[in-house]
Amino acid sequence: MCGIAGILTVNQYQEQLESTIQRMQLALQHRGPDDAGIFIAPERQAALAHTRLSILDLSSAGHQPMSTSDQRYWITFNGEIYNFKQLRQELITQGEKFNSQTDTEVILKLYQKFGNTCVQHLRGMFAFAIWDDFEKTCFLARDPLGIKPLYYWQSGSTLIFASELRTILSSGLPAINLSMEGLYGYLISGSVPEPNTLIAGVHCLNAGHYLHWESGQLTQKQYWQFDFTPEKITLEQAREKVRTALIDSIQHHFVSDVPVGVFLSGGIDSTTVVALARQTQAGVLKTYSIGFEESEWNEGEIASKIAHTFDTEHTVFTITSSLGKSLFPKFLDTIDQPSVDGFNTFCVSKLAREDGTKVVLSGLGGDELFGGYGSFQKIPKMVHWGRKIKALYPLNIGIGKGLEFWGQSPQIRRIGDFLQDVPSTTSAYRSFRGIFSHLEACKIAHQYLPEQDLPLRHSQYQDISLPSLEDEVSLLEISRYMRNQLLRDSDVMSMSWGLELRVPLVDRLLLETIASIPSNLRLMPQKRLLIEAVPELPTWVTNKQKRGFSFPFPKWIDDEWHECFTGMNSAKDVHLGVWYRRWSLALLKYWWETISH
Repeated sequence: MCGIAGILTVNQYQEQLESTIQRMQLALQHRGPDDAGIFIAPERQAALAHTRLSILDLSSAGHQPMSTSDQRYWITFNGEIYNFKQLRQELITQGEKFNSQTDTEVILKLYQKFGNTCVQHLRGMFAFAIWDDFEKTCFLARDPLGIKPLYYWQSGSTLIFASELRTILSSGLPAINLSMEGLYGYLISGSVPEPNTLIAGVHCLNAGHYLHWESGQLTQKQYWQFDFTPEKITLEQAREKVRTALIDSIQHHFVSDVPVGVFLSGGIDSTTVVALARQTQAGVLKTYSIGFEESEWNEGEIASKIAHTFDTEHTVFTITSSLGKSLFPKFLDTIDQPSVDGFNTFCVSKLAREDGTKVVLSGLGGDELFGGYGSFQKIPKMVHWGRKIKALYPLNIGIGKGLEFWGQSPQIRRIGDFLQDVPSTTSAYRSFRGIFSHLEACKIAHQYLPEQDLPLRHSQYQDISLPSLEDEVSLLEISRYMRNQLLRDSDVMSMSWGLELRVPLVDRLLLETIASIPSNLRLMPQKRLLIEAVPELPTWVTNKQKRGFSFPFPKWIDDEWHECFTGMNSAKDVHLGVWYRRWSLALLKYWWETISH
């Protein structure tokens, strides 16, 4: 796992290619402390940069940017390809010769052989760019589920791209202006929805898409999408299918030339990873968790009990309010774009890296795939309820406006929002998962961008249509909350410590295998299908009430952290009583002041 950046241009910025790409590489140094490289094309139409965290083939043969032997194709790659050994062997039987034991070289050979369709062969997490020095074209791709980010900015014939938004800005080329779409999306959901960013003109390449650059012209194409078409299957067959796919994914995610650890939160998903890792891996297995002094938030004891059950070498990092506060400034400096999450990954990544671990697995993704959130029950009810109330039009609009304007809690205000919208899973999801209501988000956005038109309530997302409302919730949880917030924070926060974080429950092959299981089985309440597929899970883990891993922020922010959350940009009638609203505005304020000065 690494950092990548590049500049593609025709008759622009040629005289400053070196200095610009060097600045971008420097901004990526934390992502790859083991090695760094730069390639500038002979005709100066391309410059690629790379910083390396050595995981596979630790020798200099893994140096990037890497080229084919004839120096026609050059790649800068961030991620891991878990089936690279199989792909490498297939290519060798077809006559290919390799100079390294890396997955990077496999991607390069696949592109040389298959062109754009090379992405269909890859199982893993990736963002990469391949420059063709003969055709003067560049191919940029991002993995199907969006585990690895790829940002880009285009002006005239020039395209710049990088692993982080801050790296794009470090080039000095884009103007630093807030994006209304990105800002509004952040205020509504607590994270910036792709393909927007908080900076106007800078975009995030959509998951499962690739870009093709030629002579300053950019085209984008989707190469993968979700398919929830159900098949006829019994519960027993579904259990077996899930178990086989999980073991296969976890086995593949242990491919590494350095030891692999596991983040163990004490919940079902991370325990599943540890339990099945014990089915496939011999020897020492290191696990890491966070603990708190506050008993109502502390999962450290149950994580330690799980570690003992599965014989792992376990470390608990107990974070007090004062220790958390001392780590907070470095966390703020690490943020690429603000969100209402990320501090937990920041802290546990620090623990793992300082213990000498370079690769960890996380249980992220289980709730989205197997129906672990309350949204799977509540959103379908909201949709049915919303459809009945819509029959009372225009009364529903009046009630909605009253609740949004006068509601005493954030939840009531967002329900008022929902009543004024089309009663779909998309609008219900936005209300359920939201931070601020439409009206509140517009008031705050107007403070930042007083000259710009405010977004319309109904213009944000396209509606979706899947076999069941529960499937629609699953798709929304995967493509919104998980991708825009959980995965993005996991990438930035782990890489800030030079740590590679892998997510075996967010795997293309796993998802393709289980997506055809009908939602009445796959999304049974309390993740019953997952639990039945992994009988190794202790009942004292599966039967405990789900509460989700979280920090004692409500307590900390009111007490010792209070001074960190004052002087925020709040508008009249926008209530900041709940901690996550203060957090989201404080992080936005700090981030914007840092970026714009």
